Formats: sequence, C-alpha cells, structure tokens
Amino acid sequence: MNGTISGREAILRCRCGEVQGRLTNASPRTVSRIVCYCDDCQAYLHHIGRADLLDEHGGTDIVQVAPASVTFERGAERIVGVRLTPKGLYRWYASCCQTPVGNTLRPAVPFIGMVVQGFEGNADEIFGKPLGGILGKFAVGTAPEGSNKLNLRVLLRALRSIAGWRLRGQAWPHPFFDRATGDTRWPVTTLSTAERDALRPHCGPHPTATHAT
Repeated sequence: MNGTISGREAILRCRCGEVQGRLTNASPRTVSRIVCYCDDCQAYLHHIGRADLLDEHGGTDIVQVAPASVTFERGAERIVGVRLTPKGLYRWYASCCQTPVGNTLRPAVPFIGMVVQGFEGNADEIFGKPLGGILGKFAVGTAPEGSNKLNLRVLLRALRSIAGWRLRGQAWPHPFFDRATGDTRWPVTTLSTAERDALRPHCGPHPTATHAT
C-alpha cells in the first residue's frame, strides 16, 4: 500500500492501486503508533502472503486511528475481511493484491489499526515515533527492549484515544461497518482450526517454517 501526505491528510492506496482512500487529521497528536509482535498479527500477514510487512523480529508497525478519519473512495468492493478465530479481530485487506487496510474490533470499540508502511514519506514525521512495542514474548528471536513488559504508556494512550473518539463522535461513519445494522460492509471469512494451526510454525520466537502458507 502506498500513500502521500498533504498537510494533515494522507492518501491511501493498496499495492496495485485498485483500492484508494484517505486518512484525515494525521499527526503525532491524533494517532497512537505501536509495534505489535503478537503471533496473531504474524499469522495474519503470513496468511495473506504479506510477511514482507513484518520487521526482523516479526513486528507489525501500526497506527491506531479514529474510524471516522478513514474513507475509501475507489475500489472498496475489493475489500474483504478475515478473522483468525470466531471472536478475533476483523482484519481487512484488498483482495486484488493482498494489501492490509485495517484491523478492527466491533464498532463499540472505535479504532482502526493501519500498517505504517502504507504511507509514503517519513513515518516518524507523520505519526511520531512508536510509543513502544507490545507482546514481545512472541517476537522472532530476541524480543526488542521493553516489549515483554506491560507498557502503561501505550495502554493509557490507546484507552484515552478510544474514549476521546467515542465522545467526539468519531466512531461513525465507519468504513467497515454499517451504522444502521451494525453489520460488516464487506464479506468476512473465519479461519478453521486447521488453517490456524498451519500458520503457527511461521510465528513466534523460533519459527520452524520458511515459507508462507
């Protein structure tokens, strides 16, 4: 996914350009940027064939943004979702080129996690440096410093942001859910236990698989 930033607005594109949208109000003050090392994030990117977006420790560099700040202007019909478990995150991607475009819970928890590599330019200038890493126990190799501990700064910032977005009415409109029905806008599949198990060898401190499933 490529993108350009103009002032406080970032243009979103999937890798092949079929899906395009925009993120408004992008700044270090309005988003939370973290690096997540969890095995689910690793498994997801292996599942869609985008392990190239993981860092050397298996981390995913993510910015958490308000749902109302994201709109898709072209190719939205190509967006599909997957859940690793029946109660897991909704993980949305462009089916045309397997580009991740957002991770969400249900709309009651208003946030979208977006991969930083989706934006051109200096990510540190656009979003600020990552606040920290989380779930380092799943990191590939040695966990980055501080990622194994409970990071209160990251937790409190995320909770504050979500509460603020809800109070300011930024939970809606939501690019992935219909407000009238609460249903997802795009088709979602859920992986089977066998499919999840097949992904696990690619993930964690000592991955044993060398190719994505």
